[in-house]
Amino acid sequence: MITIDFFHDAVCGWCYVLSPRLRRWADHPQVQIRQRCFVLQRNEQEMIERFGSMALAKAEILRHWQQCQAAADDPARFNTEGMRAKPFSYPSGWLAALFAKAAEITYGTAAHWDMFDEIQRRHLLLNENIGSEDTLIAAANTLGFDGKALAAQVKTEELRLQVEDDIALARRLNVRSIPTLLINGKTLVSSTLTNEQLEQLIEQQLAEAA
Repeated sequence: MITIDFFHDAVCGWCYVLSPRLRRWADHPQVQIRQRCFVLQRNEQEMIERFGSMALAKAEILRHWQQCQAAADDPARFNTEGMRAKPFSYPSGWLAALFAKAAEITYGTAAHWDMFDEIQRRHLLLNENIGSEDTLIAAANTLGFDGKALAAQVKTEELRLQVEDDIALARRLNVRSIPTLLINGKTLVSSTLTNEQLEQLIEQQLAEAA
């Protein structure tokens, strides 16, 4: 049995590429996959500090989108030009992380992953503003969750601290980029693995655990 912690941010195009590859292992009886929040920038101030301005942030991130799209198994899942045309500032993944964690607490571990993937789909394909509570409530409702109940939970200190716990764990592990996989609490893999590389990694870890 091996455990994989998947550290991710809803605005991360490389996470969007890796998630469906990792899902192929979700039903394996000897593989447990857990979701971990990791937010690159929490707000516009942090984005400006990182990129220089919100306009520069959007331009740089969309360049990353193009690289991710080229590496994706299904490039049609990206709509880079659609996001470029949107009038809103590029959002952070902080609110999305809170909603995904709220889904996990209310509906179970699998719900975190489902919520994360739906948020990413709305962001990278439908070009919705995932910094908007309304967008995230709609994402939750699409999955059959109670979006308004999750929105209320997101406002609690207890929920915020659970997301902070994931981020603190990442810092203790020296996670610096995403996606990052933590295997059995000791091996860090900070890369968007191909299907073949992921299979090789998991099979190797399973063999060592046997």
